[in-house]
Amino acid sequence: MNKNYCIYSVLVVCYLFLPLNGNSQDAKNSISQAAEPVSQEKGLFTTDDVLEIRLSGDIRELLNDISDKPQLHHLRLSYRQKDSSVISIPVDAKTRGNFRRLSGNCYYPPILLQFPKGNDTNTSIFKGENKLKLVMPCKGDQYIIYEWLVYRLYNVITPKSFRARLVRLKLENKNGKESSPFYGILLEEEKQMAQRNGAVSIKKVKLAPQQTETESFLVMAMFEYLIGNTDWCVQYMQNIKLIAVDSTSVPTAVPYDFDMSGIVNSPYAKPAEELRLSSCRERRYRGYCILDMQQFDKAIELYNNRKEEIYSIYTKCTLLDAKYIKSTVKFLDEFYATINNPKALEKAFGYPCDKSGTGNVLIKGLRED
Repeated sequence: MNKNYCIYSVLVVCYLFLPLNGNSQDAKNSISQAAEPVSQEKGLFTTDDVLEIRLSGDIRELLNDISDKPQLHHLRLSYRQKDSSVISIPVDAKTRGNFRRLSGNCYYPPILLQFPKGNDTNTSIFKGENKLKLVMPCKGDQYIIYEWLVYRLYNVITPKSFRARLVRLKLENKNGKESSPFYGILLEEEKQMAQRNGAVSIKKVKLAPQQTETESFLVMAMFEYLIGNTDWCVQYMQNIKLIAVDSTSVPTAVPYDFDMSGIVNSPYAKPAEELRLSSCRERRYRGYCILDMQQFDKAIELYNNRKEEIYSIYTKCTLLDAKYIKSTVKFLDEFYATINNPKALEKAFGYPCDKSGTGNVLIKGLRED
């Protein structure tokens, strides 16, 4: 059995229904972004406006249900439309995830929301939605904002990416007690993301990264390097989904779950010990061995062409403080200095060819989210 793992040690204690601490930022109505939405149709993921929602029901029971087989809990999701009318939808919810679900690690576990059948007939922005992942704060909801921006960042690079909507959330327990508002992320359903790209989702396969579509893999792996993320692998579909035109076509690897990345720099993020990295801010390219650096030319050209939009994601976001913007711009500068310097490029992206290094360490997740 491979002894290398990509899930780190965790502590297990009981969850409590607690509002977040003073790390929360004031809610704002919209985000200033340079990038256009991936799709132009009206819907949940076609605006950067912060969506204010409320989940009400037995919230305490939901948050405390962190077993390996959590149950569905009946809640109501409500939000106010632009005309001030309130839309209220019944939803089923359960906890999900690995590290962030286990108590002692995070304030709140991630949630899966399931919408009722016939949801395609209502007039809400959730029309047609089946299941949505709700990413909850772990250690301060500013890190939720940082992670949401990473999804937006990859949307700039390719439409073969998960769309995300930043929400301002309140939890109302059945006894009427409610939490302070905090940020969360609603993630596009995998099937919906695949259909938007004229593809289907590929489930339960074990592939080497070389067996995925080469050009899109190099773009994706370079993105993981850009954000300083090592918490992924294709072989075990760790924080990776696969989509393809059909079940016989070569699949494309689509990344998600970026809270362990250096650009987010969450307080609990650290690389696997086997990678021998000092921190999550130290980048490590985790693709496969490629000796000919010219194979990266198209990916480098893409990132250079998108450079202004990439920086604008951060410099024009009104929810970020000046300190974070400054450190992130520096982090991006280091990436561009590497990919545009032939010697630095070969050293960084040729690393998987070094048999004495850790570029070929397989990172195995405990289970899929």
